[in-house]
Amino acid sequence: MQEDHTMARPKKDESIKRTKNVMVRFTDAEYALVSCSAEQAGYPVAVYVRKQAITEKLHVHYNIVADIAELRDFARQLSHIGNNLNQIAAFFNSGGIQSRAMLEEINRCMTDLRAMRKEIAGLAGDYRGNLKTRRG
Repeated sequence: MQEDHTMARPKKDESIKRTKNVMVRFTDAEYALVSCSAEQAGYPVAVYVRKQAITEKLHVHYNIVADIAELRDFARQLSHIGNNLNQIAAFFNSGGIQSRAMLEEINRCMTDLRAMRKEIAGLAGDYRGNLKTRRG
């Protein structure tokens, strides 16, 4: 007779062993939302629901890809502003003297950038996970 030398997995400490069940029912839409959120957070649904129930902070990362003409236009404008700022930086780095015209151009670029950031946020929603988007 051959002996079995495999070892059993060690038993969990009783203080951390999960022994209580909670039955939760979802509508199809609710379950789709929960399972999608769980998947994006990288957890099985049960683990995700348990962590949410005990208020652990979960980090969900949304990868939203949009092909909107307005966003392409903003990207083009940002490129122009970036080119202007690079030319200004090159001017100063080569020993150029600060002038009122140069300061006005820098301020104009910064004002344009702030306005575009606000418009892009309105189009794309909050980058922290607000899924509301506006269609053009």
